[in-house]
Amino acid sequence: MIDGSNKDGKVVMMLLEVARVPMLGLVNLLKWPGYGFHAKMLFLILPTLKLYSFFFFLIIIIIQVMEIKSDKLKGKNSRRMFSVTKSKRKLVNKISSNCTLPLITPFEYASWSAMLHSLVVAWSPMLRLSSKNCPILQNGSSNQFSVLAIGGKSGKISFWRIFAPKCYSIEHSKIDTTLVQVGLLQAHNSWITAISWALLSSNSSNPQVLLVTGSSDGSVRIWTGYSEELLNSVEVHHAPFSILKEVITINNVPIYVLSLCVPARSSHQMLLAIGKGSGSFDVWICDISSNKFDKAGSYDAHDQVVTGLAWAFDGSSLYSCSQDNFVRSWVLYGNTLSEVPIPSNTPGLKSPTDLPDVFVSCLGLAVSPGNLILAMVRNFDLDSLDHMYQARAHKAAIEFFWIGGQQLDVLPNTSRKYGLEAFPDFSEKELASWESNILWSLKQYEDQDKPLVVWDVIVALLAFKRSIPKYVECALLKWLSTFYPGSHVSCSTEKVLSNLHKNLSKNSSRRLHLLNIICRYVMLTEVKADDINNKHQKSRRLCGSEEEQLTVWMELLLNSERELRQRLVSLSFSAFITLTSHSTSTSVQASCWCPDGISQMEHWVAHNYETSEDQLKALASEVVGRRRRILSTKYVEEEKCSYCLAPVPFNSPEVAVCQGSQNHKLVRCAVSMQVCPTTPLWFCKCCHRQASKLASESLFKMPKYPVDFKNLKEYSVQEEISKPLCPFCGILLQRLQPEFLLSASPV
Repeated sequence: MIDGSNKDGKVVMMLLEVARVPMLGLVNLLKWPGYGFHAKMLFLILPTLKLYSFFFFLIIIIIQVMEIKSDKLKGKNSRRMFSVTKSKRKLVNKISSNCTLPLITPFEYASWSAMLHSLVVAWSPMLRLSSKNCPILQNGSSNQFSVLAIGGKSGKISFWRIFAPKCYSIEHSKIDTTLVQVGLLQAHNSWITAISWALLSSNSSNPQVLLVTGSSDGSVRIWTGYSEELLNSVEVHHAPFSILKEVITINNVPIYVLSLCVPARSSHQMLLAIGKGSGSFDVWICDISSNKFDKAGSYDAHDQVVTGLAWAFDGSSLYSCSQDNFVRSWVLYGNTLSEVPIPSNTPGLKSPTDLPDVFVSCLGLAVSPGNLILAMVRNFDLDSLDHMYQARAHKAAIEFFWIGGQQLDVLPNTSRKYGLEAFPDFSEKELASWESNILWSLKQYEDQDKPLVVWDVIVALLAFKRSIPKYVECALLKWLSTFYPGSHVSCSTEKVLSNLHKNLSKNSSRRLHLLNIICRYVMLTEVKADDINNKHQKSRRLCGSEEEQLTVWMELLLNSERELRQRLVSLSFSAFITLTSHSTSTSVQASCWCPDGISQMEHWVAHNYETSEDQLKALASEVVGRRRRILSTKYVEEEKCSYCLAPVPFNSPEVAVCQGSQNHKLVRCAVSMQVCPTTPLWFCKCCHRQASKLASESLFKMPKYPVDFKNLKEYSVQEEISKPLCPFCGILLQRLQPEFLLSASPV
């Protein structure tokens, strides 16, 4: 009960009156009978669940304030009181007993309300701190985290931190995803309209991040911060960012979109594209080391608001779109941006859906991970659609453009003489551009920090293979020739692959993962994944030359996977020796990756003893002696069938057959080589292998097979990888589900 006659009651009434404004027409909250009022809760259908949750929370807080105030005023005021009805009081008491949220002040409410009216959100890149700078976390989180920036019409930006899970489990899905507010920054005096992040230095122990903000008053500011400060920040009303430069001061043209790029070729350089409401955009080139900011130019590219900007090819190209329904391509030469046409010739893939081509505006764009495809959100002209069917189902669509043929000097000396009679649809210059950009994309994926998402590269190679397979083979041979020193582009296929077999151990695991994906999806697409794993070539009937080519690529794939398996087994043996050593401290044992399937790996080394590395043989002999001295059921040799409990011998690292009467065929784990349990498993979409355990992170970071045992032991003392990755393909594993639970048209 609240009395509206005294001072405190008027404050509460003013708060309720403020709360009524955004809910006008949605919630009938207040009635004013004389000097008092009666609070009512009449909820109508709100437009979105977000608004409903917010206003429901707001009303509960207001009623709690009314209840607290009524207790204080009950004995001091003899004027007329108005109470809440009995049924509503029970509802309030029930919610109040379960609610642990603190009461908010009118200032906090006004600030939150302003933030919710207009939100701009942007995620920072994944930030990783070294174990030396990162404290030990107790909630199972890793030293990797990301920061969410939320800007509103108040001109403030709030920052929220979320940690990446320390490891993923296929059986337990409870992962701590708590957001913690780490700061509040008064970035501008007007609405925040655009936010963009970039990682300036990722190799240091304390990476530096860049933040660019744009406002409706036309101002653009660049901020800088450090990962360690974002991790240790505890002051909510202060953000650990310092202003680096205000590149654009206040003017009458609002900012609509920002695109920030830090080229890999120059880690201290920053490229900034600023899209405006007038249809123009500015490009700034900044040297962070010398604190030099140069404006490359202002370009009147469009007639309406610029809605999308995206850098591609490591800052060599820029794409822009607008509400005028145009997409334009630009190439940066030095400090000058020049417009170039978007390539018209495509590899030939068409959309399987029949959508009407009646677009009126572009709402935004993005570049694919390999920078070969441009995705653009297009808005339909509803007046041109059939109002009975199309207009009710089609609101917007995503259109894809091939940009792999963009003429750029990304990789020099990539031109090759192609016979025009063999490729009538493409000019020699266009084919050279495609080859240059595909090779550039493959080179970017050799960076271990870049996620291995290569669908656009695979689709481009498959499209060219259907029409001009010789071109794809020549491009891949040129890429493979970089795997070993002293290679020549003019070498034959047999010579390149023969030299590659001898140098697989000298290449990084990331290169081998790329090679395996391309072999399976491009060169061996006619062969089923299970047949490759079982070393069978059951495919459609091929002629002699095609079958010989498949045999060559099959042998290369098997040798590459054998090399990766040797590295995995060597890491497992080395970790086992480290864990069973008496000199190993308890803290090291707790943080070290614990391998499984040691007995099965010993059998695999024995079956492949002639082709195994000498270091692996020495490790296997030492492991055998140590395991015999350890009486533990964890390292038991004999396995049991999951269905009939019959013994299961080890004959293959892929599958097993029990010795029972029914001879059950069982699948082995891709990591431990143990028989997979009946519990949910990880599944690789590329090689179709299953896994119940995850490999060590060192496997995916190996630059080559270690030369001596000492270096190998240093690799083995690593934590379990934070993401579920396939040890043979390097891509993310998925949860294995029955086929009837999978969608017919997966996204």
